[in-house]
Amino acid sequence: MKAIRRFSVHPVLPEPLRPLSELAHNLRWSWHPPTRRFFRDLAPGAWRDAGGDPLRMLCALPPSKLAQLASDRAFLRRLAVAEGDLHDALNEPRWYQREAADTSADLPRAVAYFSPEFGITGALPQYSGGLGILAGDHLKAAGDLGVPLIGVGLLYRHGYFRQSLSRDGAQREDYPEIDPAELPLRLLREADGMPVTITLRLPVGRSLHAHVWQARVGRVPLLLLDSAVRANAEAERHVTDRLYGGGGEHRLLQEMLLGIGGVRAVRAYCRRTGHPEPEVFHTNEGHAGFLGLERIRELGERGLEFDAALESVRAGNLFTTHTPVPAGIDRFETSLIASHFGDEGELEGVAVDDVLRLGAESYPGGDPGLFNMAVMGLRLAQRANGVSTLHGDVSRTMFAGLWPGFDPAEVPITSVTNGVHAPTWRSPRMPADADTLPDGELWALRRTLREQLVRDVRKRLRASWRERGAADAELDWTDGVFDPDVLTIGFARRVPSYKRLTLMLRDPERLTRLLLHPERPVQIVVAGKAHPADEGGKRLIQELVGFADDPRVRHRIVFLPDYGMDMAQTLYPGCDVWLNNPLRPLEACGTSGMKAALNGCLNLSVRDGWWDEWFDADFGWAVPSADGDAAGDEDRRDHVEASALYALLEDEVAPCFYERGAGEVPVRWVEMVRRTLARLGPRVQAERMVREYVERLYAPAARSHRELSDEAAARELGAWKARVRAAWPSVSVEPVEHGTQEGPAAHGSPGGDDTGADDGGRGPAGLWLGADLTLRARVALGGLSPEDVEVQAVAGPVDGTDRIVGGDVTRVPLKPVTTAGGGPDLDGSWMYEGTVTPGSAGPFGYTVRVLPAHRSLASGAELGLAAVPSDPGDVSG
Repeated sequence: MKAIRRFSVHPVLPEPLRPLSELAHNLRWSWHPPTRRFFRDLAPGAWRDAGGDPLRMLCALPPSKLAQLASDRAFLRRLAVAEGDLHDALNEPRWYQREAADTSADLPRAVAYFSPEFGITGALPQYSGGLGILAGDHLKAAGDLGVPLIGVGLLYRHGYFRQSLSRDGAQREDYPEIDPAELPLRLLREADGMPVTITLRLPVGRSLHAHVWQARVGRVPLLLLDSAVRANAEAERHVTDRLYGGGGEHRLLQEMLLGIGGVRAVRAYCRRTGHPEPEVFHTNEGHAGFLGLERIRELGERGLEFDAALESVRAGNLFTTHTPVPAGIDRFETSLIASHFGDEGELEGVAVDDVLRLGAESYPGGDPGLFNMAVMGLRLAQRANGVSTLHGDVSRTMFAGLWPGFDPAEVPITSVTNGVHAPTWRSPRMPADADTLPDGELWALRRTLREQLVRDVRKRLRASWRERGAADAELDWTDGVFDPDVLTIGFARRVPSYKRLTLMLRDPERLTRLLLHPERPVQIVVAGKAHPADEGGKRLIQELVGFADDPRVRHRIVFLPDYGMDMAQTLYPGCDVWLNNPLRPLEACGTSGMKAALNGCLNLSVRDGWWDEWFDADFGWAVPSADGDAAGDEDRRDHVEASALYALLEDEVAPCFYERGAGEVPVRWVEMVRRTLARLGPRVQAERMVREYVERLYAPAARSHRELSDEAAARELGAWKARVRAAWPSVSVEPVEHGTQEGPAAHGSPGGDDTGADDGGRGPAGLWLGADLTLRARVALGGLSPEDVEVQAVAGPVDGTDRIVGGDVTRVPLKPVTTAGGGPDLDGSWMYEGTVTPGSAGPFGYTVRVLPAHRSLASGAELGLAAVPSDPGDVSG
């Protein structure tokens, strides 16, 4: 008989056991082995049945067990030690506090970090893939370093989805109901005990209400907004039903709640707890972009005009993009946006036209009918970054239209390469100094981790086949799946088409020969979820499963459904090689290989994302990317890259693994493992990543925020930008003159003696290396003053089209040469002068440009304005 109502009944802990609640509610237990051992030893059977979730375990313990523990002095002493350890971890000064003690560090008092998903632990299923795992690792590492961060997200009552397979290998999705009362969460409450309620105004007199759940991630609070509250109408209760579910208005309301409601939740949390108000707001991808508009609305309530409020908000905003293709960005119909803001909706006092202008695709190739969340995020943030060096390059090119007049290399988007949280992803069996172990011990450790994976693979595979309808009597074969002495390759990630799950199946017979090689066999474990709406991704999974079901190879290749953090705990440590074969450059970073590397697993990957910048033959192998004509032909490109992958496995990877020396140890392989742990391991850690964010982005943003939190300064900057934009059509660079110093004797140069030759009015055909080139440029400022601009000479190597290219480009400020009266010439123009010097031999060129200049700009490209000579002929020698 089915119940008509469901409750979560919590145990009443005896007074001596009250610290157990705090230990279970702080998610530090998920990456802190001593705390996990403490709970496991408390009740091993209950711990196992609860899947390693201490809160679930405590709820399952009978009152008699709790009474026994409450009178067990030995246990209470252990509990006091665990409680004291947690207290110290939450309160002792860390790296950030030591840096902040140095007054020159000038660090933010607090940072708010917004993300649509957070992967902290399987006990809090609020993530779908890499973006959420990265966000969770960011919070954990920030806490370990003492960074005063507040995480902000949504609480999805159905999470992402649980994946299983049908009998014919098709992906099936199940959305189990999640009761927050059964999760390590607590409601944020007002002083009178009532839940804090966040309210958004919707069109046609509707409202969207949300409660705020708090998770503790070590030192870091994580606020999750939940719309499943009684005050909402039925439709609004389902706004936070599923991660990345729905479309149209449903998706828009999720992002409004995350951005606008998230800021209001932060304000309520700081008011209720005394936590410092954030000075920096970090938007992890564009989903939370509306946070900037809410902050503008707040300042408008204090009387600050829109332009001034925009400058104040931008100063403290950071936008991180994870998207290497425009198709990955959320875009909404402008009519839908317009209907949800202004007089009939949210952000009262902020004009709808101002909202629409921030998200407008007002650049060549943009769609004027769409509102672009990433574009809004970039316009609302003074600082932005990609998540690997290569992704930074891709992002600058992808968004270059927002900065017309600038080469992609000058677009103000930097990069901070992602990292992973070592305590979460490094196996407890893997000591931090494993790289110092003798060869035999390190090899034995790697085999132990592989053996652990083999056991887990067999257990999960058997369970999967039972879900597919197989009977236990026909599953004896699963006991022989995988071998702890066989080279093991892992491939686990989301399954969009660009990650090419089935590239390994390009030549099935060649793959079969690899798997069944009589002397050097290979075994492959594959996992990953396709988005429920991605039919192409689902077909890829079914194709892979179909191959893995073949009785000839099913003991050597498996697909494990429902890939998540729990599975990853044995998967990353147990694999010898981590495979990644995306379409370059569509992998923004790709952190799965980083997690594997922390455990001594070697990477075999296309040079994309983080592997492009840190690849070294000491750490693994690079799959050559197709170039030339093959790069543009999808079928040919896959053929070329799959063939290269097979060749690497056959000729290099497998022989290296099976080539044994003394004591049956593969000496060369173990040396690569050692170098991976010693040299690559420190680079891939999230602590390195968060330090970079603090030093390169958070601290400068905090300084800008403090400067522009002064209303007069914000108004001055807003008025200055308006004045510059109005005057800019009249700013121009008129004829540029140049002259050179006399070079060395002609016989000293292999190029002959033509340094003074004329090239049709464009200057000398030759210039001596090391010679100064003196430039004089007449500049019309259109009513602006020299203090409003910087005039630059940009010089360096040129290509066949006379474009200045390469890494030797120099930018030299030119200085105004005043008249005898100390001002401009009679026609109002100014003469600027300076010198450039070639840094290398070969084709060389220069141009002169004018950029806006103000002490509060983070970059000369910030306004997207640049004046250059209109005609290359406007130069003379």
